[in-house]
Amino acid sequence: MAVDRGRSLEEWAPKTRLGKLIQEGKITSIEEVFMEGLPIREPQIVDALLPDLQEEVININLVQKQTDAGEKSRFKAIVAVGNRDGYIGLGAGKASQVRTAIEKAAADARLNLVPIRRGCGSWECGCGKPHSVPFQIEGKCGGVKVVIVPGPRGLGLVASEVAKVILGLAGIKDCWTRSYGSTRTVPSFAYAVFDALKMTYSLITPMDWVK
Repeated sequence: MAVDRGRSLEEWAPKTRLGKLIQEGKITSIEEVFMEGLPIREPQIVDALLPDLQEEVININLVQKQTDAGEKSRFKAIVAVGNRDGYIGLGAGKASQVRTAIEKAAADARLNLVPIRRGCGSWECGCGKPHSVPFQIEGKCGGVKVVIVPGPRGLGLVASEVAKVILGLAGIKDCWTRSYGSTRTVPSFAYAVFDALKMTYSLITPMDWVK
């Protein structure tokens, strides 16, 4: 199912300014991209800067549409990508074949990649290590709301399977989650979790990238 990313990079001819800067070696880390506030418009940019990126298929649905020629069926895939160390992306793709839909969703997830801030926001722990979220965060999508609460080390991920996959890819190891609304709607639930994680990114300042 997976695309040969190494071969894709070798054949890559950048079309954007950021892509050309990366190929020329002027930008060598994903942190620089976010510090400069540069938009990611080519999935190969992420593959070049995060070679250890992993991807997981979250959901595949059959979407049927009535046309003049009859009923048209397509597949819609939701894919999450992450390096299990502070970066997560979520994307969707539609196609007449499952494999193509997954490939489109994986490319879209790379374009939506965001950094997240991790920490130890649990009053029960206080170890100071980045194993959980730094504070309680909330995300919404459609009729679904998800709340992620910091947890102490060793707790694990107290969440549904979909949330565990996304949180794990982001590098979150311990937390509680609460969900409200139509949580059985997997795409909305997945995007609500992603929206919550993006709340940590919205509070990141350029100084946070200085190690």
